[in-house]
Formats: sequence, structure tokens, C-alpha cells
Amino acid sequence: MSDAAYLDQAAVWSKDLTRMKARGPGDTENAMRQIEREYGIDYGFLWSLRYRRERLRIISVSAYETIRAAYRAECERQMRKLENEIARTEEIAGAHSNAVRAAKALVGEK
Repeated sequence: MSDAAYLDQAAVWSKDLTRMKARGPGDTENAMRQIEREYGIDYGFLWSLRYRRERLRIISVSAYETIRAAYRAECERQMRKLENEIARTEEIAGAHSNAVRAAKALVGEK
């Protein structure tokens, strides 16, 4: 893979990570600062990946791996939240509810 491809992938992960952390429109900066605190990824680097990607030429292996690990950890956290919501919805609506069945199909449960 070329340097540009690694940067592009890191930018995608960075944007997705920011979207998962944001609480709504206009919360991008707060989300990026939270990512910096939780995962140790520099806010300035996240900002550059998001808004000045074309100016970046290379990415270090450690930065790439840190972003990848943070993205995976956040995806796992989001999946745990979804599973918890499914369980709570199942308690309220029952196991045969359309919402419960659709959500379980999404996470691969039966």
C-alpha cells in the first residue's frame, strides 16, 4: 500500500471515530478533543486528517496503528452499547418484537 493509501485509510478511521464520539451537529471539536484524551491521538493530527488531508504526505506506523486501535476499540464499545440496548428493548417489548429481531439480525444473533 502507498503512503497516500495509508493516509486515506487513517482519515476515514479518524472521521468515523469523530462521528461516533460526537453528540450532535457542531460537536466535532469536542469529539476530537475527547479522542485525544481517551486514545492519545494528537488533536492537531486529527484536525489535519479531517480538514487538510491533501497537505499530509506520510504517516508514521505508530500513528497509523494508534488510529486503527482506537477505531477498533470504539467499534467494540459501540457494539456493546447496541447489545445492551437490544437487551433492554427485549425486556420491554418482548423477544418477538420486530425491533428486537431486526437489531439481533444486525449484530448476528438469533
